[in-house]
Amino acid sequence: MKVLIIGAGGREHALAWKLAQSPNVTQLLVAPGNAGMAELAQCHAVAGDDLDGLLALAQAEAVDFVVIGPEQALVDGLVDRLNAAGIASFGPTASAAQLEGSKAFTKGFCGRHNIPTAAYASFTDGDAARDYVRRHGAPLVIKADGLAAGKGVIMAATDAEALAAIDNIMDAGAFGAAGTAVVIEEWMHGEEASYFALSDGQNFVTLASAQDHKRVGDGDSGPNTGGMGAYSPAPVVDKDIEQHIIDRIIAPTVAGMAAEGRPFKGVLYAGLMITADGPKLIEYNCRFGDPECQVLMARLSSDLLPSLLACHHGNLDQQQLHWRSDAALLVVLAAKGYPGSYRKLTEMTVPDDVEDAQTLIFHAGTLRRADGQLLANGGRVLGVTGLGPSIAEAQQKAYQAVDKITWPDGFCRRDIGWQAIDRSG
Repeated sequence: MKVLIIGAGGREHALAWKLAQSPNVTQLLVAPGNAGMAELAQCHAVAGDDLDGLLALAQAEAVDFVVIGPEQALVDGLVDRLNAAGIASFGPTASAAQLEGSKAFTKGFCGRHNIPTAAYASFTDGDAARDYVRRHGAPLVIKADGLAAGKGVIMAATDAEALAAIDNIMDAGAFGAAGTAVVIEEWMHGEEASYFALSDGQNFVTLASAQDHKRVGDGDSGPNTGGMGAYSPAPVVDKDIEQHIIDRIIAPTVAGMAAEGRPFKGVLYAGLMITADGPKLIEYNCRFGDPECQVLMARLSSDLLPSLLACHHGNLDQQQLHWRSDAALLVVLAAKGYPGSYRKLTEMTVPDDVEDAQTLIFHAGTLRRADGQLLANGGRVLGVTGLGPSIAEAQQKAYQAVDKITWPDGFCRRDIGWQAIDRSG
């Protein structure tokens, strides 16, 4: 098959790395790709949110299957466009992608289908939202309703922080159209985890658990980011909790979306809080997480392609996935200043001997100069991934590789995996 992957981040590099191993992939294309993906696939300079350009590329290249990485293209309806053109793809339609595209939709959906989640209220009027804060009091979680590149969630410990968040989102327009509505939630207590499942609209196959580190600094300090590291499996998701997630969250979501006439085909990424009352849904994403995708792909021993195709064709019940027993842990190398402003096109050096059977490098914001020099061209730039029998050993492998990379303009957290390692003793 001729396969086209949409996107330019570490998630897409991991998908390309995994799909390139499939005996049924004869040619791999990416749009727009990055320096790491260019070593596996043919890169095309079409932006990941350029729906017209992406459809034209798929048609011109006679692509058999399109794998869509980023959420914006899904929410904007790329799958609908590809379906209309008779091109098979992996991902939900725009209607089903509302699970990520609108937090208010998802909260209402949870209520209709008895899926455990935080108590909430949604608002399109800033004054009404501020009045709610004054009546209920902090701590509260303030969320822009739409897509905000992982930055539209504010954990407000005080009323002043909550009110400032509403001002910033609704009045100052910090997140554009994504902030025309806000969702205000109770502040849940517990440990966060991520859980993934593939769905063909009727059937689902579970993947694995993971945990990521959203805060920029060691000890989970500083502002939220798109993710500074991740590991899989997540020790907090034991077999009992996993069954609870499947029975109370994943299964009713797949059934409920089908019942509402918007069957979900693709990957369900459930962001969870493991509370004293059991797992509760924080939010849904309609695509693989980044950096969680990288650790999942590192652990997956099965051919990925048949299961992605089955999501499109509706025969996922005939698929089964197998996993390595090893844990995987990824450390993000980011540009100094991220998630704020940072320099671009800074030079970095990754020695050839960094990667081995237990160490993988997934590129995100990279490009290569004509002379071959690797350049950093984004906030999150590399995902250095270690594998090992335990999370502690995977962590050791990852940081050994990090320390071989030269990049004066970059930084990373030095404590990725601390929760899991503390838990293990």
